[in-house]
Amino acid sequence: MSEPITIELSDASFGWHGHPALRSVSGRFAAGGMTAVVGPNGAGKSTLIKGIMGVLRPMAGSVRVTGAGRAGLAWLPQAAELDRSFPVSVLELVAMGAWRRVGGWRKVGDDELARCMHALETVGLADAAGRGVGTLSGGQMQRALFARMLVQDAPVLLLDEPFAAVDSHTADELMALLCGLHGQGRTVIAVLHDLDLVRDHFPECLLLSGSVVAWGDTASTLDDAHLKAARQWHARARA
Repeated sequence: MSEPITIELSDASFGWHGHPALRSVSGRFAAGGMTAVVGPNGAGKSTLIKGIMGVLRPMAGSVRVTGAGRAGLAWLPQAAELDRSFPVSVLELVAMGAWRRVGGWRKVGDDELARCMHALETVGLADAAGRGVGTLSGGQMQRALFARMLVQDAPVLLLDEPFAAVDSHTADELMALLCGLHGQGRTVIAVLHDLDLVRDHFPECLLLSGSVVAWGDTASTLDDAHLKAARQWHARARA
């Protein structure tokens, strides 16, 4: 059995062009945890995910991913960051989840195609396999991204606003799927805005507001004092 993957941040700061968006984050995401990352707009939530994935290098401090390293991480980005005008089918998008096993230039074999179709069936999108991604609704696009994540079959899942711009039925189905993946022993780290959903499904929570406001069990992290501190930071940042 492979070594469990943990993610440790030590006084890590991230940003762009010399300007930090998130400062001095220290803490640890343990293997098998289920953690929501919350906070006001501009608080550094997506920045943190990109820092963990290595898309952003720390301006200060460090990020350490133990075990299989970043090869064991699967990232579901915000759908708005994807170029949906690129001429690729839904099946081809999902098959991109297999690239670590297949390689960048090899043809996707029958076994991998079967895995992709099974993933599309799991998210209720098998009938759309041949469609272009540009024809999908917001909810369908999120289902396709979940299917790609299933094909990756990674032990750690990082999701950036996975339920944005989807209807409540789709959100409920995808949340149930995510809980099932966590139940298999996977680590889940998700950027979310719906605090009721966080309280219902995520035992651990990280509250950001340009830095860490609180990090621990969800009930303690989302208490009134911590939420007030996050709102006050947001008001000062907008002033």
